[in-house]
Amino acid sequence: MEIIKPKVEVEKYDGIKIMKNIERACRTCYRSEGLITDESYKALIKNCINRQHGSVMEHEKITVRLTCDVGAYKDLTRHRAGTAWSIESTRWCNYSKDKFSNNIKLIEPTFIEDENNLACWREAMKYMETYYMAMANNKARPDELRMLLPHSTAAEVTMTCNIREWRHIFTLRCAKMTHPSIRQLLIPLLLKFKQDMPELFEDIEYDTDFPEKWYAEVTTIEE
Repeated sequence: MEIIKPKVEVEKYDGIKIMKNIERACRTCYRSEGLITDESYKALIKNCINRQHGSVMEHEKITVRLTCDVGAYKDLTRHRAGTAWSIESTRWCNYSKDKFSNNIKLIEPTFIEDENNLACWREAMKYMETYYMAMANNKARPDELRMLLPHSTAAEVTMTCNIREWRHIFTLRCAKMTHPSIRQLLIPLLLKFKQDMPELFEDIEYDTDFPEKWYAEVTTIEE
């Protein structure tokens, strides 16, 4: 058993270029390309957001790679419009094999702060892995083994969304009522997008009371 931290890896992107491409696409509607300047995208994008003219944001997309618990991606994959998903399959991955270092990776629910409850969680995970390996040694298939795996099982997810859908997901999934495992992933990602593309994301609110110590690390996918 190996306990790891959630993380978010983001493809390399040029935030300014993304916003300028959206502007150019939008100006097709009015054939106003002649009004484009170095900074004209700022007012135009804000105007599109204020008027809820979101379709122009579908021209650009960003891909991220998540390391998260199974419970988090089960919630996130409810978002289907304008998204693409590729997810580590617990039906085909056999964690008793050398490829997976012969153990099961788990995401510790850091929001469980009561030490007694956290100790119970760790003990339950140990029992789960013990019997997973016992079944594997008895030649159980991965699709049989997966029936033991809990929501805390770590999985890798590649997630691609157009900008319109990123805005929608952040609006819903960075709010207080969202499960902590998802806020842990998406709030720091939203903050990065706010920094790199303020005109597109600065208006989106998030749970500012969510502790920064729980934020997942956000890095860039290396080519």
